[in-house]
Amino acid sequence: MAVRLLQTHDVSDLCIGKPALRWLPPSSTVADAVAELEAAGGAGAAVAVWEGEEGSDVAGRVCMADVLLFLCSAANLASPAAALQATLSDMLAASAPPPIHRIESNASVLQAVDSLLGGAHCLVVPIRERWRRAGRGELLCWLTVEDVARFFVSSIGLFSPTAARSVSDLGVVRPAALAVAAGDAALSALPLLRAATASHTSVAVVPALFPRRLVGEISPSALCSCGVSVAAAVAALSAGDLMSFVNWGGSPPEAALHAVRSRLRRRGLLGMLDLLYGVDLPSSSSSSSASSSSSSSSSDEDDDGKCCVASPCGRRGKRGVFSRRAMGRRPAEEAIVCRRGSSLVAVMVQALAHRATHVWVVEEPDQGDDRELVGVVGLLDVLRVLRHLPPT
Repeated sequence: MAVRLLQTHDVSDLCIGKPALRWLPPSSTVADAVAELEAAGGAGAAVAVWEGEEGSDVAGRVCMADVLLFLCSAANLASPAAALQATLSDMLAASAPPPIHRIESNASVLQAVDSLLGGAHCLVVPIRERWRRAGRGELLCWLTVEDVARFFVSSIGLFSPTAARSVSDLGVVRPAALAVAAGDAALSALPLLRAATASHTSVAVVPALFPRRLVGEISPSALCSCGVSVAAAVAALSAGDLMSFVNWGGSPPEAALHAVRSRLRRRGLLGMLDLLYGVDLPSSSSSSSASSSSSSSSSDEDDDGKCCVASPCGRRGKRGVFSRRAMGRRPAEEAIVCRRGSSLVAVMVQALAHRATHVWVVEEPDQGDDRELVGVVGLLDVLRVLRHLPPT
C-alpha cells in the first residue's frame, strides 16, 4: 500500500503553490548571489546556479551558509573582498557540493525519494505549463527533503505500524559524528559544517571535558538566517561563542563585537573587519580595510583575547547587518531533541514543526540539565525506512 501511494502520486502534487526558484548564471559573482539571497529573505532562501536554458541541468544551489563557508575558507580568509568577486562556478568548484537533480513534474514521488536517497541534495522540478505565466520561459521550483517528508506525514496512516515504533528499534539513530568542542575555534568546524550541509544535519556543540553532553548546535539553517557579515564572527570566535553570537540576531551585544574586532585585529584579518562593519567591499580592499580598521575603538587593541560572548538567554535583536531574519528562528542553544524511545512519526512531526532536517537523540538524567548525546536522526534516515517497507 505504501509503495503504491508513492508510485501513484506525481511530484507535481508536492509542488502546488511553490514559487519559481531564483537563479543566476555560473558567470555571476558571489556578491550577486548575496544580493539575491538578501532580496529573497528567510532562512530557506537559495539561488540556483543555472544557465536558464529549457531542459538544462542546474549546476548547484547556493544559500547564505555556503557563502559564509566560502568566505571563511583558508584560501579566502585574508581577502573576503576578492572572494565576493569570484564567480559562482569557481565557488562550486572549490566547495564540491552534493549534486542537484532535475526530475520531471510527471515523475512519481517514489522516483523523487530514490533520487534523494541516491545522493541528490535536493531536486528541481519544472513548473507545469498551466501554472506559469505565458512568455516567461521554463520555470523551476525546489523540492527538498522536508517537502517529501511532509508528504509522508500527510499519509502516515499507510505506514502503520512502523511509524509508531521507536527510532531505536528501527535502527535510524546514527552516531553524532559531527561534533565540535565549545572552546575550539569556529573555523575548525568548517569541514564539519560542509558535511552537515551535505547530510541534512548539523554540528553538535559539546563541552571539551564532557564530549557526550549536548550544549547546542551550529546548523547550516541557522547560518542561512544570517547576513554576510557573520563571516567575521566565524573567523574570530570559538564554536560556543559563535553559537551565542548567531542567537543575538541583528543586535549582538557590544561585548561580542569587541571580542570579534580585537581577535580579527590580532590575527591580521583586516578584510574581515569590513564585513563586520557592513562596508561595501570592492575587488581590492587593502585601502578600505585599513581605513575601517583604524576607525574602530582603540580599546580593542588592549583586549587580552579572553572576552567571551554573553549568552543571549533567548533575547532577539532587531533586524540588522548581522541577520537577515532575526525574528521567528529557534535559538541554536535550543537544539531539537528526542529520546531513544520516541516514535518515528513523533520525530518526523517534531523536525517539520521546527523546520529542521534532523533531531538529536539524548538521554536526560533524573536530576540536572545535562543531556547525554546518543546520536541523531535525520529525515533522510526516516525516508529510507519508510521507502523500504515490505509490501502489505
